[in-house]
Amino acid sequence: MSTPAAIDPAQAAERLSTYTVIDVRTPGEYAAGHLPGAHNIPLDHLRTALPALKTAAARGELLMVCASGARSASACAQLAEADITATTLTGGTTAWIRQGHPADRDTTGAAWPMERQVRLAAGALIVAGLALGTRYRPARWLSAAVGSGLVLSAATDTCGMAALLAKLPHNRPRTTDLDATLDALGR
Repeated sequence: MSTPAAIDPAQAAERLSTYTVIDVRTPGEYAAGHLPGAHNIPLDHLRTALPALKTAAARGELLMVCASGARSASACAQLAEADITATTLTGGTTAWIRQGHPADRDTTGAAWPMERQVRLAAGALIVAGLALGTRYRPARWLSAAVGSGLVLSAATDTCGMAALLAKLPHNRPRTTDLDATLDALGR
């Protein structure tokens, strides 16, 4: 598999009006802050969106965005398999915002960013395992398992806990939102 084309935030800011921006994060992450004009199509719904993305790509360039660039690079690879060319934003919205570029936010009921949700869940499970381990020694294995999962996550640049948390209702797109996004891209 070839490496997708990438662009850094400064270059993307100069050319933002020429791109159709697709944010592949969860709706909660998207609501917390996204590039101006970005459309939210979570990575696990990308296959459903292929026809609309093909139409949008025929009109102009696609810029795929996530928090760090990992999910957007994966999205670019999936699109390449469908003969759709796309570019990924290096460093994602984290780098975009860090460099001082504007971000739109939806503060009405926005969920925490996925990274923060993972830190909370992992920390709570580790503390629970240690606390329960004072009375029931085998419970300490919960802490060991979560810690091992975090090491594996860092080593492989994947996160099973994030994949599970993304399935929670507050992180899932509402069907009507995804349908509206696909309609907008198809026009």
